Amino acid sequence: MPIDWPIIMLRAIVTPATRPSLCPMSRCLGTSSVFIRSVQYQAYEAAFKEEDLTEARKWHASFNEDGLPKGQTSYSRSSGPGGQHVNKTETKATTVWPVEELSKKLPKLMRPALRSSKYYSKRTDSITIQAQTQRSRSANADENHVKLVKELQKIYREKVPRETSSEKKKKYEALEQSSRESRLRSKKQQSSKKAFRKGKGRDE
Repeated sequence: MPIDWPIIMLRAIVTPATRPSLCPMSRCLGTSSVFIRSVQYQAYEAAFKEEDLTEARKWHASFNEDGLPKGQTSYSRSSGPGGQHVNKTETKATTVWPVEELSKKLPKLMRPALRSSKYYSKRTDSITIQAQTQRSRSANADENHVKLVKELQKIYREKVPRETSSEKKKKYEALEQSSRESRLRSKKQQSSKKAFRKGKGRDE
C-alpha cells in the first residue's frame, strides 16, 4: 500500500533534532501549529529532495543485478543437515560486500539503510551473506547474490516513496490552497480585533 498519509509526513520530519524544547504552553503550541499547517497538506514524497527521488526511481527502473559488485566469496564446511557430501566438503559460501563499495552502485536514499540491514556486519562494515543449502559451491554463491538482490529491493520499497498520482497531487494542492486562504482570513480577523481594541482604548 502506498504511504502518503499526512501523519506519516509529520513523523518523517519531526526528529529529535527538530523537536521543540520544553517551553511555555502557549509559545510551544504556536510554533507547532505553524509547523503542522505547513506540511499537513503535502504528499509524503514532499519530504524528499526531487533529485534524490529521481535518482532512486531511475535506478529501480533500470536495475540490473549484473551491475552490482561481485563481492568476495569464501567457502567452508557446512554445519547443518544435508548429508555427507554437504558436511564433508567446503560448499558453504560466504559472500562479503563492503558497504563503501556497494554504496557506489546505489542511489543516495538507499545508502544509509545498508547499515540497518539484517545482513550488515559491524565488525567488517559490510553486507555479509551465507548459504549452505545447496550441494555445490557455485549454487550457494549464486544464492547469496539472490539474497542480496532481494534485500536491496526491500530497502528500496522501504526508503523510497511511491510516486504520488497526478490526481492526489491536485487534491493536496487544493487542500493547501484552502488552508492558505483560511490562514489569511484568520490573520485579517486578528488584525481587525487588535485595531478595534486599540480604537476602543483611545476612546476611553
